[in-house]
Amino acid sequence: MVDISREKLLDMLEKMYTIRYFEQKADELFGRGKIHGTMHLSVGQEATAVGSIAPLRPNDYIASTHRGHGHCIAKGADVRRMMAEFLGKETGYCRGRGGSMHIADVEAGNLGATGVVGGGIPTAVGAALASKLAGDDKVTICFFGDGAANLGIFHEGLNLAAIWQLPVVFVCENNQYGMSMPVQKSMPVKDVAERAASYAMPGVVVDGNDVLQVYEAVSEAVQRAREGKGPSLIECKTYRWKGHSKSDQERYRTREEVEAWKKKDPIARFQKWLLEKGIATEEEIEAISARARQIIEDAVAFAETSPEPSPDTIMEGVYAE
Repeated sequence: MVDISREKLLDMLEKMYTIRYFEQKADELFGRGKIHGTMHLSVGQEATAVGSIAPLRPNDYIASTHRGHGHCIAKGADVRRMMAEFLGKETGYCRGRGGSMHIADVEAGNLGATGVVGGGIPTAVGAALASKLAGDDKVTICFFGDGAANLGIFHEGLNLAAIWQLPVVFVCENNQYGMSMPVQKSMPVKDVAERAASYAMPGVVVDGNDVLQVYEAVSEAVQRAREGKGPSLIECKTYRWKGHSKSDQERYRTREEVEAWKKKDPIARFQKWLLEKGIATEEEIEAISARARQIIEDAVAFAETSPEPSPDTIMEGVYAE
């Protein structure tokens, strides 16, 4: 039995449901023409976001990616403000100007998502350096995908974090594809985590669809970072059920492959474990699911009745004052 309270386990399940329903609703609203631009959904990857962030304290930091809705919700974001941002409303996190890929919630420790692949790595290393200099005992989790692990910024970031022994945990969400490029065709090593050895830090591979495996691995890395022992690299093997973005025709993978991964649904697996261990009943799980669905419906109602940004404010936020 993992050392997590029943209350926390059920909260983790509710967050996974909230992420799933938020993204399914965003997908629906996009299809109805209510959301413009594009978006990158993480349906199927909920265990990595929730399992990684659950060990953090409220004042710890995360740096997210272009596929960051799950990270944002797991860090405690107000989903009403998230949905308003998606619909381009004034009440959104970025007053409707940032959209899906650029949500930041600095007060909650979310330093922001970025549309630049690997762009969160220097942000996270910088935040961790600031924490070390300030001696504030904070840890930063840096999320990135397998594609980012082939960029120079990945190696530069891990190198500096290791040299300076910074309190940062690098979490690679390996969802098998860098856009349409299969991992095995873009790396000469089997696991991204093997690269940790080059920077003298622990490199751990976990089943990213098992929220408890992710939680245990990241907990150990967070504790290590908080004790001043430096960074770690955790690789979570997972899979996105949807395309890379809304413009993806998915010609690089088969329907059978997607269906095989859906059988590893992280929410269904976690529910099965909770039932087998007697931690939750069917009725309690149904109530958690219903509550999460209602949270999303309330968020949509809030967003749809929120005001549009005024054209008079179009230059606000463009330049620092």
